[in-house]
Amino acid sequence: MESKRQQKFAGVIQKDLAEIFQREGISFLPNTLVTITKVRMTPDLSLARIFLSFFNTENAALSLNTVKSHGSEIRYKLGQKIKSQARIVPQLEFFLDDTNSYVERMDKIFDKISQEPRQPDTEE
Repeated sequence: MESKRQQKFAGVIQKDLAEIFQREGISFLPNTLVTITKVRMTPDLSLARIFLSFFNTENAALSLNTVKSHGSEIRYKLGQKIKSQARIVPQLEFFLDDTNSYVERMDKIFDKISQEPRQPDTEE
């Protein structure tokens, strides 16, 4: 369970990272929309686990690796934004948020189930 402090700082990180990806993410991920779906902070606020979702990309894993390779640059830009709000700039760990693919897979399963013929209810 995250404390209020962790949740508040995670919200700040999420908002500022979203601005960074919106303005400068196009330089290393052209034609790809990056969404920060969730940020989890460690209790000491030294590590931020960032969950990303990618749209308009062929290979999400490759896009994630591209973001990871630019991690130090992203952390530096984040530090410029939050320097007055935080004592230290947290280390950033990026993860792929697969919620969308899970939802799509479940929708396909439900569609398949709804197209199968129904078995008549037998009453005894």
